[in-house]
Amino acid sequence: MVETRRAPRYRVSKPAQIQYGAKKTACVVRDLSVTGAALQLSDGSATVPVAFTLLVPEDNLTLPCRVVWRAPFKIGVTFDLS
Repeated sequence: MVETRRAPRYRVSKPAQIQYGAKKTACVVRDLSVTGAALQLSDGSATVPVAFTLLVPEDNLTLPCRVVWRAPFKIGVTFDLS
């Protein structure tokens, strides 16, 4: 398989929250790079919008995100830092 990502990703396991409006959904960051991440959802029926804020308390991060792919219980995001 050919790697097409702009930045290398590193495997992690960090508790996080997906925040959109007043709603928060728990997730786990499974891999992370400077440009994006893969997030594991605990609830496969959770509705996650295309754009949201990712909160990673362990690293004191608040990152604007945009979904680039979806799978059952998992989503891939790019950080919208522009």
